[in-house]
Amino acid sequence: MLLFLNDIAASEVMVIFLFILLFFGSKSIPGIARTMGKTIRQIKDASDEVKAEIQKSGADMKKDLNLKSIIRETEEDLKRPLDQMAADMDEAMNTRTYNGRTRPGAKIVPETSEENKPEEGKEQVASKNSDLEVERKVEQKDKFLKDSKSASSKNAKQ
Repeated sequence: MLLFLNDIAASEVMVIFLFILLFFGSKSIPGIARTMGKTIRQIKDASDEVKAEIQKSGADMKKDLNLKSIIRETEEDLKRPLDQMAADMDEAMNTRTYNGRTRPGAKIVPETSEENKPEEGKEQVASKNSDLEVERKVEQKDKFLKDSKSASSKNAKQ
């Protein structure tokens, strides 16, 4: 508070008080001290009010921005399509066959009867097309996951 008095010695302070006593007189010094005390108190109260107002407006701005809920909502918006795509991929992986054989860990799909069985060449083409479709979906899922992770990390850094 009184940082300017750090460089002043006690003898210098005594000289200053003696000068004030001689210049203003002994009768007006208590009034001057009272006035200075009131002024210093008013300045301190005003600075406290400004600090409180700044803190209040900062809290209001933080509340208005509500960053945590925005990040949470964005994360949920990104997760929904990923979860749906993952469910689709799991379903595709569990029910498809690969070159006429059931994939490891896949549910066994009952084979069609002889009369409903497609021709040999069409079955191979359909199998290759389904394999390509599954591979394409896996690649899309991986790319989407990678993009969403990088977007999430960018949002978290901000």
